[in-house]
Amino acid sequence: MSRPPPDPLPGSCRPGEHQLHRRLFLKGLSGSALASAASFAGLFHNPVFAEETRKAQKHVILLWLCGAPSQFETWDPKPGRPSGGPFGSIPTKLPGVHFSSLMPRCASIADRLNVVRSMKTKPSEHFQAISLLQRGNPDRPGFTRPTLGCSLSQAIGRLDAPIPNFILLDPIPGGNEFESFKAGNWAGWLGAEHAPVRLGGDYTQLLHAASDALPAHDREARESLRRFLAAKYDRDRSSPIARSQNAAFERLKGMTASADLFDVSKLPLADRERYGPGSFAQHALMARHLVEHDAPFVMVANGMNWDNHVFQHEIHQMLVPELDRVLFHLINDLEERGLLDSTLVVAMGEFGRSPWMNAARGRDHYPNAWSLMMTGCGLQRGVVTGATDIDGVDVADKPYDEQNLFATIFSALGIDPHAEYNLPGMPTFHRVENQAPPIRELLA
Repeated sequence: MSRPPPDPLPGSCRPGEHQLHRRLFLKGLSGSALASAASFAGLFHNPVFAEETRKAQKHVILLWLCGAPSQFETWDPKPGRPSGGPFGSIPTKLPGVHFSSLMPRCASIADRLNVVRSMKTKPSEHFQAISLLQRGNPDRPGFTRPTLGCSLSQAIGRLDAPIPNFILLDPIPGGNEFESFKAGNWAGWLGAEHAPVRLGGDYTQLLHAASDALPAHDREARESLRRFLAAKYDRDRSSPIARSQNAAFERLKGMTASADLFDVSKLPLADRERYGPGSFAQHALMARHLVEHDAPFVMVANGMNWDNHVFQHEIHQMLVPELDRVLFHLINDLEERGLLDSTLVVAMGEFGRSPWMNAARGRDHYPNAWSLMMTGCGLQRGVVTGATDIDGVDVADKPYDEQNLFATIFSALGIDPHAEYNLPGMPTFHRVENQAPPIRELLA
């Protein structure tokens, strides 16, 4: 007698939820006499199948607060303590839970957010910490692990999508250590097919330039020649690199046909005014728009604005209200559009800020105890987990690290966080190493 399958992890999908209905599958094949690759691709043009696929599609918006925001001026205030700063705290919709007084809008929707107040990681320098919190596991010398966006491009992306599976909206191309990180290898062993397409600011104009620079017949002729040569190279040499690069070109071609999706000026003026005039706010609005059009993973970065070694309070007094406004409208908009249940939203940096002030009235890097916010797909709502001590010097309850975070993200999206990558000829790698558990109280 066969044993019944084990219960899935909390927050993950049951096996039956991934099965296509037989009649729905046959409808996609009904227009063709042969069940060929072309007929399979035709499934996505069948309105019924396309609508079911759209409903099943998971999305992630990562608001990457590079430079590292202060937990004291956001999610874990310490009013009246030496570490607390001048802004105080305000009650939220969750009994007994307070946020910084700089975040009144998020306080009003705290029952729809989740906050982790007990992140505890190791690197204290930006480049190493960015790499760790983007990849979710410590480095193994000689191998480059894919970042979260690239892993999710492979896991939840669609090969037929006209826009990339991983879009990096990057309104501030410079940014110290983050600029160096962006010059590196994001996709690791997954290859160019899953690397991010970087847009934002002047980069967005490249989409229009690519579509306008040549007449249509010239573009098609050049593209046909490129496809022919790439396919020949792949056949002659059986090159996975050529296949990966070819897939990346195909996606870029499809993206140029959807260039207007990346033009925030075409969105309603009322939306742009609600989110605010800053580049971070406008690109967060673009992320919402892209998710509405089925983009699986969108990351919004903003340079190193949060690295406040000088004039901490003055700079956070400008940055935190913008973040508060963006999160408030983003969460409300996704919920009103019926997308919050299928969209995971994460707002975080690479560590936190120190409980003490330095001589320049700034807070320094601090990985020992910091906070982040996440909500949406596969998660409970209104959970605040973990705690720091009275001055925020150390974690007092439920310490979590980058592996627990990534296990939570994968689990919320219905992905086995401990599955092995298929890497013939390489050592064994898992999405999350060491069987690290997710933060279970967050999972639905």
